Amino acid sequence: MLPIADKIIKEYCGKIINFIELPNFTFGKEMQLHVMEIKANQPFKSPTEFEETMQTAVSTLSQIVKKHGANLLGTGMHPLLKLQDTAIWPHYHKKIYQQYGKIFNLNQHGWLNIQSFHLNLPFLKEADAIQIHNHLANMCAYLPAISASSPIYEGINGQDIDNRLQFYKINQREVPSVTGDVIPEYASSLNQYKRDVIERYSRDLANAGADKTLLHREWVNSRGVIFRFDRSALEVRVMDEQECIKSDVALACFVRAALRGLIESNAELLPHDLLVKDFNAVIKDGLNAKVSSPHGKTARQVCQYYLNLAIEHATEDEKKYLWLVKKRIEEGSLSEIIRARVLRRAQKTDFHQAIVDVYSTLIKCLSDNQPYS
Repeated sequence: MLPIADKIIKEYCGKIINFIELPNFTFGKEMQLHVMEIKANQPFKSPTEFEETMQTAVSTLSQIVKKHGANLLGTGMHPLLKLQDTAIWPHYHKKIYQQYGKIFNLNQHGWLNIQSFHLNLPFLKEADAIQIHNHLANMCAYLPAISASSPIYEGINGQDIDNRLQFYKINQREVPSVTGDVIPEYASSLNQYKRDVIERYSRDLANAGADKTLLHREWVNSRGVIFRFDRSALEVRVMDEQECIKSDVALACFVRAALRGLIESNAELLPHDLLVKDFNAVIKDGLNAKVSSPHGKTARQVCQYYLNLAIEHATEDEKKYLWLVKKRIEEGSLSEIIRARVLRRAQKTDFHQAIVDVYSTLIKCLSDNQPYS
């Protein structure tokens, strides 16, 4: 683990800036100095374009970081990172992080050691936005069962299947309205949402001492799905980053196609408290979690219900990726697979070396764009 994001940016363009925009993608800083963000410059027209563009981005950034003796690693948490070995971005935008630091303890894994895959789904009309948001709230309770990829942190076999989300749930407990229950409350209109969610946490942050101009923003919202009014999209934040771009694309296809099916069938919205309870169970036990959903007694059964919907409503391009989601449901999430491989490897060597061995393979998975199997 090397906290050198600013050095990489400076070497590439001669100065330290937040982001470097190339023709089809942009890469740049995150809050943590050992993490770099890659994002698209515009929405993708197809899953294939998504995969090709973002894999080019990974390859480009990989060549740059290798000059510093480093490699890119996916997944939701760095397995060996000690909090004292990284730092917060100290350059332009640092005022935002300083504001967070006035209120929250940033020296914890929920801030310094998390990586997630953000999926943006566009909307045109308010009615569509509300419908998409509310159905995503239902899906978000169960998505970690197949998208978890954070079984290990600080060289420790964590207690949960999705340790990133377990830390994420409590990282802003000083002002609970920022994160809520992670599973978003249902919205009835955009005005209602802005009033009851954004205005509320903005007021609570200001009362806690935050600068009103810096943190009164829609992106401060830390729920598992948030409105991004600046780009007319819903942003799903509940999925751990995966081992390679192909796997991220598979999750995107799964969510999009299943969501299409939920909307077309006018599926029932489950009670919010039921979703929160199931979500917490899924974070802990993954696909084997016992849940209260009418679609299954376990998270695996619920995910199979969503996969059936996805297969029925997927485009031909989306169907090409759903095999990977099917495999996750049948064989376990990436988190479960990593944990099993590390524990098996640890029977022949010490636990630290077992982690290094398994995650070295994951580095190659990201580079080669091949799912871990």
